[in-house]
Amino acid sequence: MIMMKKTLLGALLTSALIATPAAARPDYADAVKADYDKSLASLWDHFHRNPELSFREYKTAARMAQELRAVPGMIVTEKVGGTGVVGMLKNGDGPVVLVRADMDGLPVQERSGLANSSTVRQVGVDGLEMPVMHACGHDVHITSLLGTARQMARMKDRWKGTILFIVQPAEERVGGAKAMVQDGLYTRFPKPDYALAFHVAAELETGKIAASEGIQYSSADSVDIRVPGIATHGAAPHLGRDPVYIASQIVVGLQSIISREKGPLDAGVITVGAFHAGTKHNIISEYADLQVTVRANSQAVRDQLIASIERVAKGIGAANGLPADKLPIVKVNESTPVTVNDAALARRLNGAIATALGSDVVVPFRQTNMGAEDFAFFVDQQFGIPGYYFAVGGTKPEWIAAAKNGGPAVAGHHSPLFKIDPEPSVRLGIEAMTAAALDLLGTGKN
Repeated sequence: MIMMKKTLLGALLTSALIATPAAARPDYADAVKADYDKSLASLWDHFHRNPELSFREYKTAARMAQELRAVPGMIVTEKVGGTGVVGMLKNGDGPVVLVRADMDGLPVQERSGLANSSTVRQVGVDGLEMPVMHACGHDVHITSLLGTARQMARMKDRWKGTILFIVQPAEERVGGAKAMVQDGLYTRFPKPDYALAFHVAAELETGKIAASEGIQYSSADSVDIRVPGIATHGAAPHLGRDPVYIASQIVVGLQSIISREKGPLDAGVITVGAFHAGTKHNIISEYADLQVTVRANSQAVRDQLIASIERVAKGIGAANGLPADKLPIVKVNESTPVTVNDAALARRLNGAIATALGSDVVVPFRQTNMGAEDFAFFVDQQFGIPGYYFAVGGTKPEWIAAAKNGGPAVAGHHSPLFKIDPEPSVRLGIEAMTAAALDLLGTGKN
């Protein structure tokens, strides 16, 4: 991710939803529990111990394909968009629903203290060997997807249509969804009428679900800035141009875009996450590299920030005497647009989940940070597919209470200390996704 996609709670649910009376547990809850105890708990443990980096999820994809093939009636296709897997479950005529889970881990050394902490190291697409950790909860997502597939196959008498179970690579590099679409996801397989996904949320307590009726996650763009210099001895800086000094001014100057150019009521973030330059104390190097993440809640602000970054970088380079052919080079990559829930679909499915699982389960949504998601590529405007993305609580209430009372902080996504309470997270993800799918494809009986 890219930092947890971790927004929660914003647009208030409709008064009708809030008024929904608490309901009994769905009649498939016991089946979900039994499946967790028999199989899914060990699967989550396996995935957590064996994370893989983006576009390198070879073993994870193979295991997911194996498990999906074991579901009665499932047709499985591998290597879609690289390591992506598509499981297609047909059950007569009816709507087509896409259910997606991302599967990649992050280049983080796990220090969660869990007994099944990852010790894996792997070479990524950049050629670097790194420690790998499921520091964003994607192990929960793929485990829940398998559980949902099993429940929907078991309850074919309740629904009609087709479900596409999407095991997506490289969400953390915001490239996997786009790669699957470009590899013919909507031409090789039935085009969905609806697209669904969820993300486990460290900042939301277990047993709770939250989904917006509008924006769910911000856009994200990774921006690389190479700042050229003129190399020389560190004792004679006047004979060269110092890229470290110039790049340092760029780091500071970028924040003027946020504070003095962007509208104060328009959400936007520019963060320099990496600064690399030089090889020795007394050498002024030939270049410095900056890695920047840019976040926005609208395309207009997104375009403004990216254009301003290039202007500021080149302007500061020129002001420091770099010649016109050696000005900073700005390159945008790993981009994803804003993730926006379809309002009508969100109202419908928030209500369906509240009816199935209890009105106290679905809580209001508000955006608390500018995490991003590449789920937006599945519901891009060109496809006209209504999307619904919800958050599933992943942290024990007592952990949250302890943090509020001065105890250990709840580690956020992408932290080496990140941990999720797996059983309630996986089970609620299955129950909620099953309720949503039943509502869209059939009677939605519980």
